[in-house]
Amino acid sequence: MGERFVVVPVDGGAGVAGDREHSDAVVSDPAPPSTGGSAGGGGAAAEEIEEGEDSVFEPQDPNTVVPILKYNREPNKYGDGVPKENSPFINNTENDKGNSYDGTNMALFEEEMESNPMVSSLLNKLANYTNLTQGAQEHEEADEDEGSKKKAVKSPQMGTFMGVYLPCLQNILGVILFLRLTWIVGTAGILESLAIVCLCCSCTMLTAISMSAIATNGVVPAGGSYYMISRSLGPEFGGAVGLCFYLGTTFAGSMYILGTIEILLTYIVPKAAIFVAEKKEDELNALLNNMRVYGTCCLALMSVVVFVGVKYVNKLALVFLACVILSILSIYAGVIKTIFEPPDFPVCMLGNRTLQNLNFDKCLKTDFLDNMTVTTKLWSLFCDGPELNATCNEYFDNNNVTMVQGIPGLTSGVISANMWSVYGPLGMMVENNELSSLGGSDSAQDIYMPYVINDITTFFTLLVGIYFPSVTGIMAGSNRSGDLRDAQKSIPIGTILAIATTSFIYVTCVVLFGASIEGVLLRDKFGDSVKGNLVIGTLSWPSPWVIVIGSFFSCCGAGLQSLTGAPRLLQAIARDGIVPFLQVFGHGKANGEPTWALLLTGGICEIGILIASLDAVAPILSMFFLMCYLFVNLACAVQTLLRTPNWRPRFKYYHWALSFLGMSLCLALMFICSWYYAIVAMAIAGCIYKYIEYRGAEKEWGDGIRGLSLNAARYALIRLEEAPPHTKNWRPQVLVLLNVDSDQAVKHPRLLSLTTQLKAGKGLTIVGNVLEGTYLTKDAEAKRAEQNIKSSMSAERTKGFCHVVVSSNLRDGMSHLIQSAGLGGMKHNTVLMAWPGTWRQSNDPQSWKNFIETVRESTAAHHALLVAKNVDSFPTNQDRLGEGTIDVWWVVHDGGMLMLLPFLLRQHKVWRKCKMRIFTVAQMDDNSIQMKKDLQMFLYHLRLDAEVEVVEMHDNDISAFTYEKTLMMEQRSQMLKQMQLSRTEREREAQLIHDRNTASHATINDKAETGPDRVHMTWTKDKLFAERNRNRECNANVAVRDLFNMKPEWESLNQANVRRMHTAVKLNGVVVNKSQGAHLVLLNMPGPPRNRGGDENYMEFLEVLLEGLNRVLLVRGGGREVITIYS
Repeated sequence: MGERFVVVPVDGGAGVAGDREHSDAVVSDPAPPSTGGSAGGGGAAAEEIEEGEDSVFEPQDPNTVVPILKYNREPNKYGDGVPKENSPFINNTENDKGNSYDGTNMALFEEEMESNPMVSSLLNKLANYTNLTQGAQEHEEADEDEGSKKKAVKSPQMGTFMGVYLPCLQNILGVILFLRLTWIVGTAGILESLAIVCLCCSCTMLTAISMSAIATNGVVPAGGSYYMISRSLGPEFGGAVGLCFYLGTTFAGSMYILGTIEILLTYIVPKAAIFVAEKKEDELNALLNNMRVYGTCCLALMSVVVFVGVKYVNKLALVFLACVILSILSIYAGVIKTIFEPPDFPVCMLGNRTLQNLNFDKCLKTDFLDNMTVTTKLWSLFCDGPELNATCNEYFDNNNVTMVQGIPGLTSGVISANMWSVYGPLGMMVENNELSSLGGSDSAQDIYMPYVINDITTFFTLLVGIYFPSVTGIMAGSNRSGDLRDAQKSIPIGTILAIATTSFIYVTCVVLFGASIEGVLLRDKFGDSVKGNLVIGTLSWPSPWVIVIGSFFSCCGAGLQSLTGAPRLLQAIARDGIVPFLQVFGHGKANGEPTWALLLTGGICEIGILIASLDAVAPILSMFFLMCYLFVNLACAVQTLLRTPNWRPRFKYYHWALSFLGMSLCLALMFICSWYYAIVAMAIAGCIYKYIEYRGAEKEWGDGIRGLSLNAARYALIRLEEAPPHTKNWRPQVLVLLNVDSDQAVKHPRLLSLTTQLKAGKGLTIVGNVLEGTYLTKDAEAKRAEQNIKSSMSAERTKGFCHVVVSSNLRDGMSHLIQSAGLGGMKHNTVLMAWPGTWRQSNDPQSWKNFIETVRESTAAHHALLVAKNVDSFPTNQDRLGEGTIDVWWVVHDGGMLMLLPFLLRQHKVWRKCKMRIFTVAQMDDNSIQMKKDLQMFLYHLRLDAEVEVVEMHDNDISAFTYEKTLMMEQRSQMLKQMQLSRTEREREAQLIHDRNTASHATINDKAETGPDRVHMTWTKDKLFAERNRNRECNANVAVRDLFNMKPEWESLNQANVRRMHTAVKLNGVVVNKSQGAHLVLLNMPGPPRNRGGDENYMEFLEVLLEGLNRVLLVRGGGREVITIYS
């Protein structure tokens, strides 16, 4: 269904060719426009459009051409397609490019004219905007045109009375009024019946107020309640409630068909029944089977009628409405007549029990004929034979037969007896307690006797569910919004007046039925006590057949309307594309008839017919309608409370409190009618909601739920701003610093995998990237990079936000991200980045300088820092690591990040099988055994499961390897500063250094395996001098030997660098020895030097520290506790 705006020529003022230059037929459509500048005449323009576009047009008088912009929701010629959200308010510049601007008055804005239209042209479009319905009108034209030129669709001219009021009356008044209202009044009593009516009518009135507000908040294209809910609450709610409304409408069709068959077989032609009960107890089953057979046939017939020509259904709508109105008028006329002359419908009573007056003529036990006492047909029903001395039913012998007038009249005073409820179980006899009754009843035999009994167990909530469908149908006006002259005025007035009228009819009918009809006749659901007459028909004037025939045609018409409306509703949902598995139902015939949707509707409708009981089907459709009304009220309440700028309804008599009251009433009525049906209906809606959320198409309709989310987010952010989070609530809110290549593709997607594994979908994730340049020149690249990053995030299942910054240099861009990413309380507290693995080979030293500056800035901002080395070797989200360890080397305590990270990683299925090991380093004066016990107790209080190992390290003399390593580092730094080496030379030098390091490292490992792994690695100034003096005294000979062995170039080395290199070498040796086979190593990250001159040396120290390890995560705390032992 391609939605289009079509400018077509219609009658207007006289024009010449020159005047027609600016009124050419312009088609706003995804296809290229087929007309350009001017047209030779109306007919020629029409031919161009007919050939180039699928438009709605008929040749007009060539002398009169006036453009009218029409909102064309007509399906394309194949009956399928996906609609687009078009609006005359959206600028359509493609069509206006041919109209160049030549004037001088607005020369200041002449460049704007290319993208923005003049106000005069915009207003011209809006003034001629019409909103065509997606309904019978287009289908009729498609049928009649048979593929030839289509008619020019007339502007809608229906007013409030014909367009809204009468359709609502027709849909509201129906089968329940004629077939069940008298029984509800007799069973519940006048007072409780009034409560039921008031409850249900209040619900629909409040819903109508909310619906009026939504319907008058802008133009509502045809689609009725589904369109309003989906555009107000979003595609998820719209799809769920739209399908519920579809199911409700479909089951309504079942109910109307069952009502039609009940009238046909019970009151018009009872002898047409296929299944006839031989025993009284089988009557109910026989009736249900007849309903199933005839209902299926009726459904098939109606489906064929709808398939062949929906136009006939719409043309007969007024006939069906006339039947309803005449029937109601005959009821009022009959009630007035009962004041003067009550109709004669006697009810035969045995004792106080009501008898079925079907198989006997006289309400007598014996009759006097030809001076002889003879038994009647009634006698033979209760006795063994017609003889006077035959054995009879004990209750029949003990009680007299009396006649009670079924319609005593309005002034008879029967209203007092009908005030109170008479509920009872299945099989309970309908009795008049004011009549005398003697005992002798045998309940085992009573079911075989011709008594009027309850066919179902009755109680208040059941009657609410059965009655509620009689107040549905309030959406009929909004469903026809495209046919209305002024929808925003007609829908509120017409709908509310229709509800007020029908509420008045129901309330007066309840009172008049209770005041005019005997209670036992009211409780006689099928009129068995009045020779099978429709109970409400006994009251009508001039004949019961007025009601019978009127209600029959009314039910037929309502059933046809349901079978016409439900498939179109399903087709609209399918063509919106929000429920993928419904796409097939968007297809149809060439004229747009929803063939497949009609088949599905018929199938679901058949389920209701197989249930066969009108009383069982009514609560089912009540659930679906109530759910739809609930969400209409919710939509209005949400929009009102959010006060969105676009919420400006013309209907002013609404309030959010009324909407909430209506919503609460709908919810209460759902559980009052049937709590288990309510749960099932809500479960269906919930499943559809989650399905659309998970698999549905992305739609942005500016819905209220999105606005609600924004308001909730704003409120939450303001609350978060009030105080920093407590340690117990701390979790890593990660800013991931990603790099992209020259094609804006993500360099290290495994960094996103690590983020996903660390976060498990919780907390905040911001993925940042910096492009070098200016925003004006790099705008397209920034957008492409953002799309690529979002694609990678989706592939790696990283839930979060993407932020691409264009800055004059990478250094400032990183700084801006660290400072300003996030909003309010939702700011990052952790920075995750990859180790710059190629920093030695890089021509530009800025690469590693940017890295160090980022470390410094994250420290200054009190953010934790995670640096992943060899990040491309980290596992993907699809990997499952086997048995192994996550090793934590806890050197300094900086808030507990090292403890928390392995716990978070092990929550993800990738790391779930890994065990956690914690290594800590004991200094010379520490008791390593006590230290291990304390650490185990600390982990116990933290509720962490981990193996603990204390590594003892005491002070060693600095080895020759360390001096050599430091010397090479300093010489390389000096050389790079003094000489501009070519790229190849630097790479060759870096490779040479790497080879030496590898060889030296192998030597160290051999020593580590044979010698003690005890080295003191925590250096303070006082400690350094104390240890140095002690070593000089205790190891004088060794010191002298070392002194003589020192090479001359070692003396000039910076001793601070030597000490740092000593620490890196020794700690690296221990870590490699213990954790080389671990799946992941977490290690405290030393801070960069305060003196920026040593930045390159800092990178060398880290390289040495991490040498020989595969997956490493360097961790630097943010200066606050992130884990606690307290609950």
